[in-house]
Amino acid sequence: MTSYQKFLQVGIALDPIHVGAGGAHIGRVDLTIVRDPVTRIPKIPGSSLAGVYRTYVAMHYEEDRQLKLQQGQQSEQQSEQQSKTRKKPYFPDCAGLGLDQKNGHCRYPNCPVCTVFGFAAGAGQEGGFAGLAAFTDAHVLLFPVPTREGPKWVTSPMALRQIGLKVQGVDDNAVYMEKSSYYKLNLGWLLLPVRECDQISKIKKKRFRNLWGLGYTSDTSGTLDTSGTPDTSGIPDIFSCIPNNLALVPDRLFSHIVNSNLEVRTSVSINPETGAAEEGALFSYEALPRWTVLVWEIICKNPKYFKVRGQDIQVTMDGGGEMDTPKKVCQVAAKAHPYMEYLGIGGMGTRGMGRVKVVYSGDPDSGQSIDSIDCTSPPSQGGDRS
Repeated sequence: MTSYQKFLQVGIALDPIHVGAGGAHIGRVDLTIVRDPVTRIPKIPGSSLAGVYRTYVAMHYEEDRQLKLQQGQQSEQQSEQQSKTRKKPYFPDCAGLGLDQKNGHCRYPNCPVCTVFGFAAGAGQEGGFAGLAAFTDAHVLLFPVPTREGPKWVTSPMALRQIGLKVQGVDDNAVYMEKSSYYKLNLGWLLLPVRECDQISKIKKKRFRNLWGLGYTSDTSGTLDTSGTPDTSGIPDIFSCIPNNLALVPDRLFSHIVNSNLEVRTSVSINPETGAAEEGALFSYEALPRWTVLVWEIICKNPKYFKVRGQDIQVTMDGGGEMDTPKKVCQVAAKAHPYMEYLGIGGMGTRGMGRVKVVYSGDPDSGQSIDSIDCTSPPSQGGDRS
């Protein structure tokens, strides 16, 4: 019986995403976004993901509870059991920090929100629970960049390691694509020679095809299924475009390309009395652009190893049965995915930002048939014409 299991999540930004670093800065942009302190590549902190997941899962279960009560689908026995053990709504009580003793977390061992995401002890109370799910930071896997040949999704060996691919031979100050070209390619302000890497076709066919469809169905059940044919229903056409426009660059260039091609917007407050711009209210902010592909992991603990307030965890799944494996913990967390597609993550949500569509949720080891690829090409390959 495994004590924990990792589940890979791949999401694509349907809108620009702004997760602010906090405070205003003097520089090119007033409101910057969070970056990795080592690579300087923007990221979404795991703490931000955990908060969003918790809120949306609480919303899902409260909506489900209200719907069942309205439709009279709960049996008398279930209603009686709930009246004994649950007198609090899932949302908003079980969302958020929940430190308020009266309106905070329910802390019940049968609550899918408090058991999966944990709860803190309120003022004057003892004990707490760390939760069964942990979230890593979301990092950039593929970054869209405008070029004279249309948009290209740029990645690097370091980024591809996050999905288990080891890439070698990306050493030159060049962009590696499926086919070489005699002409240089502009990635933002960088003009780079094009090198051929015939192994990109293997990445495209055997890796990204799996990530795009297998493992996650886009319905609200959040069912994890790593078998069968890809379900592409509801997936934008842009998904089929991405694998055909991959571009590999060395790790040392990836951060420069990402940071020089972030979306920067300028906003201003409008004075309601004059209808004109408010004096001194002009500000700018940056964001990860739309169609950025992000990757993160959910590490789920086995509920069999834990107790809540001295009792076994007894969460009933939607389809029946108990939440008794790490995979079922991930299924509960995945209830947030449909909400992320519409309510989004991060700030500036009322300004057209934040929506994320999760396109893969499953075992990171499933579907992997390539462990290592080599993009080494002859130095003379690829032209240097601009």
